[in-house]
Amino acid sequence: MISRHRLRRLLAPAAGLRTATVTTVLGLCLFFFGVALSFKVVILPFLEAISALGEQPFRVLFTLEDAAVARHVLGGVFLLAGIYLSYIGVRAVIRHVMKTINPSVRSTSMTDLYLRRQQLAYGPRVVALGGGTGLSTLLRGLKHHTSNITAIVTVTDDGGSSGMLIHEKGMIPPGDIRNCLVALADAEASMTNLFQHRFKQGSGALSGHSVGNLLIAALVDQSAGDFEKAVQSASAVLAIRGSVVPSTLDHVGLCAIFEDGRTICGETKIVETKQPIRRVYLDPPDCVAHPEALEAIRTADLICIGPGSVYTSVIPNLLVPGIAEALRDSPAVKVYVCNVMTQRGESDSFSASEHVSTILLNVDYRIFDYVMVNIGVPNQSIADRYADSGQFLVEADTDRLRAMGFTVIATDLISESDVVRHDPMKAAAAALELLNQ
Repeated sequence: MISRHRLRRLLAPAAGLRTATVTTVLGLCLFFFGVALSFKVVILPFLEAISALGEQPFRVLFTLEDAAVARHVLGGVFLLAGIYLSYIGVRAVIRHVMKTINPSVRSTSMTDLYLRRQQLAYGPRVVALGGGTGLSTLLRGLKHHTSNITAIVTVTDDGGSSGMLIHEKGMIPPGDIRNCLVALADAEASMTNLFQHRFKQGSGALSGHSVGNLLIAALVDQSAGDFEKAVQSASAVLAIRGSVVPSTLDHVGLCAIFEDGRTICGETKIVETKQPIRRVYLDPPDCVAHPEALEAIRTADLICIGPGSVYTSVIPNLLVPGIAEALRDSPAVKVYVCNVMTQRGESDSFSASEHVSTILLNVDYRIFDYVMVNIGVPNQSIADRYADSGQFLVEADTDRLRAMGFTVIATDLISESDVVRHDPMKAAAAALELLNQ
């Protein structure tokens, strides 16, 4: 039996054309009805006059019987030629209009572009929660399958350019949101590269800032301090596929209780401590979840949690009041995308099951049923380089995960590059395949 999601994809090219089609058919019916009513009075005399003018050449060139046959053949040729020329003319008008609206679109790709965008527009509703480079990596793959994506982004980052903007402008940290906007962008590469450009040291007050963060800060000013509106404006500039929303619009910080009993607040300080963490919490704990985030979770077909730093990217979203409850109650397919490498100071020597256990210890509810783990192996020289910095491949202890009651998706998820991370297309395809099971 064909799944609901495959049926939506098959019907996507014609979706949205129902009203236009009905209107066109109605117009043609009225046209031909009008022709029928006025045929004898107006149209028939006109056609008889044209026929009379055409009779003379046929009588000279053909006998009476042959002239009738030739006239019908020539009429058919003119009819087909008229249809063909009308088609050529309408197509030329459409191409000219499209070229005027978007000069970058090649005329030969317009049909493919239309079909592709229709399929994306009627793709599955996907929610992705996280932060850092992990979330943006997954989004780069998801946008090739659907444009109904909602990225719910953590807002506890307090380092680098984001940290400076928090202190100088009192705004929500834009760094992870900027990365997600760029990942979902359908704009020209020059524009996305501009958003990601970071000023080097020695650039005065601009040192360490990324252009995208500064542009979001400028849009916040233009929006009278409305961060949400600023993100929407940036989304329009980049023509993103989907939407990016912070998990909360409140100013929150991240605090960690370490195994030695110490409590340290501030994401940057937590990462720099490089000691085993017992649990984390938000300060203040009573922040308000973004309404769009809750609605996206409620209506989603697929929810992806991670990948990303387990304590500083994944769990902070889940600690926002209402988010975990919404995930628990959502009927969507829910999958945790486990990291492929351990992270110093957060997940040293963690196996896949230990990543999951860490989430369960910090969240009151069981919020996913599937766990996606990597079984691919990177090049040995790359693995050795990571080992020198204290990072290792996450062990895919699938038997332990199954014993915990989770369904495991074990597959090769790593990219073939100098950096060991998720391959966007592999991770997205594996997650979306769950909708067909």
